[in-house]
Amino acid sequence: MRDDRANRSSQVAKLRSDLEHLEASCLTEVNVEAHQIRADQQIERLIDEALAAEEETCHALRQRIEQMGPVNMMALDEYKETAERHSFLEAQRTDLIESIDNTQETIKEIDQISRVKFDEAFARINENFAHVFARLFQGGQAFLRLTDQENQAESGLEIVASPPGKKLQNVLLLSGGEKALTALALLVGIFQFQPSPFCVLDEVDAPLDETNVGRLAELLHSLSQDTQFLLVTHSKRMMQAADMIYGVTMQEPGVSKVVSVRLGAHEQHRATA
Repeated sequence: MRDDRANRSSQVAKLRSDLEHLEASCLTEVNVEAHQIRADQQIERLIDEALAAEEETCHALRQRIEQMGPVNMMALDEYKETAERHSFLEAQRTDLIESIDNTQETIKEIDQISRVKFDEAFARINENFAHVFARLFQGGQAFLRLTDQENQAESGLEIVASPPGKKLQNVLLLSGGEKALTALALLVGIFQFQPSPFCVLDEVDAPLDETNVGRLAELLHSLSQDTQFLLVTHSKRMMQAADMIYGVTMQEPGVSKVVSVRLGAHEQHRATA
């Protein structure tokens, strides 16, 4: 019983020490003496409510932890791998954005250059077309115009022609021969802007009368100094203006033969001219 009494005395001393510590903590932490807290039942009720709320929160957190499942020990390595992949994709995205910006700038530059080149070519071809038209028709006037001046890229092209004695009108209102001659004038105007060593014309003089065929022949002769013209024609007037004629004949049934005739007089006349 002495040993039991000694143990209980030791416990009482420890409890008194803890009680003194709690009373001191009450004064330092909440500035209220311990006997006042013991007497206040409202504080006890609030403590009970706070403990109940904390227990409920703790229970909810435990449920969430259980729902998450076991801890993935490879999560850190997976995160590093995903972070590297993300960095790589981000760099690729940046490169793509820069490429798109550069491409758009290049497109704008090409559009500007194309617009300038188009305006220059349109003006030159329009001037050549008007000159050749007046030469073939022995007068009159013709020009090209855009159907939509504000949007050149999507605009159409309209041909306005006025042969001698007629008012300005759309080319669709001209006769068949006038349409053909106007088309030839435009073709020659384009050809003069960007000539080539060879030009092949397939029966372009079919809708023309003899007078207009003669004018076309003179025009082609004036251009033949730098360009060799090859014409497919049935017009005798055009054949007379040629330097060399190739014909296909059938002397025997089922056997075709090519016949050529060189007209040297034209070459001599051109050489002296």
